[in-house]
Amino acid sequence: MKLYYSPGVCSLSPHIVLREAGIDAELIKVDIHQHVLEDGSDYLAINPRGYVPILVLDNGEQLSEGPAIVQYLADLKPAAGLAPANGTMARYRLQEWLNFITTELHKTFAPLFDASSPDSVKAATVAKLAKRIAWVAQQLDTKPYTLGEQFSVADAYLFTILNWCRGVGIDLNDWPVLAAYQKRVAARPAVREAMRVEGLLR
Repeated sequence: MKLYYSPGVCSLSPHIVLREAGIDAELIKVDIHQHVLEDGSDYLAINPRGYVPILVLDNGEQLSEGPAIVQYLADLKPAAGLAPANGTMARYRLQEWLNFITTELHKTFAPLFDASSPDSVKAATVAKLAKRIAWVAQQLDTKPYTLGEQFSVADAYLFTILNWCRGVGIDLNDWPVLAAYQKRVAARPAVREAMRVEGLLR
């Protein structure tokens, strides 16, 4: 199994899940700006869309899109408790979170990473994100993780996306519950190891 990733971007989420589940996989670093691998080969030959993550299974089949990948990985190792069983309401709650994170948080950051975005667009984007982040803080006010007491793949994803706040001028200390959440997730050994490998630890 291979995971194509780029440090600090959304592929950190499945990288964390791999380590939380204890699944061995080859990590292949991608320059997502030049679309090349470390050996100089063309990443677009692997994924014409050019982005990460891509999970390549042992049979050569590819799986794309972070929320799909993390659920696949969780289902490979159900004993790790990273996703509730399929068909349960708890699983639908997990999917609810994954969809919210990918559509309402992840994609909303896009204008902030685009150098051509006007300042007015960036300001409006920050305001929109702040409202959505405030909602997340409300949900986590009485529980340690998105689904309750158990860390799940949704937390790997949420942690990854909230890490971007610092670089775009959003201070999570404005929401103490989220600042505490980020510290709690960051302290997990699997998370620390994924971040160390990606060169993200200071």
